Amino acid sequence: MGMLMTAMTVLLCIAMIVAAFVAIAGKSLPIAILSAGLVSLVASVLFLVLASPDVAMTEAAIGSGLTTFLFFFVLGRVRKGEHDGGEHD
Repeated sequence: MGMLMTAMTVLLCIAMIVAAFVAIAGKSLPIAILSAGLVSLVASVLFLVLASPDVAMTEAAIGSGLTTFLFFFVLGRVRKGEHDGGEHD
C-alpha cells in the first residue's frame, strides 16, 4: 500500500510541474489560465491522496473553481473593453 501511495504522489507532483510549465510558457492566455487551474485541481487530488479532505475541498472550490472563473471573467471584461475603444464608464 505504501508503494502505491508513493507512486501516486510522485505522479501527481510531476503532473503539477508539467501543468505549471505549460502555464508559464504558454503563448495563449486562455491556455495559461486553464493550466493554472489544472495545477490547483491536481493539488486538490494530491491533498485527498494525502488524507486531507478538508484542504482538498477548499483547494478545489477556491483554487481551481473560483480563481479560474474569475480569471476568465476578467479576461472577457478586458477584451470587451478593447473592442469598445477603451472608453471608461
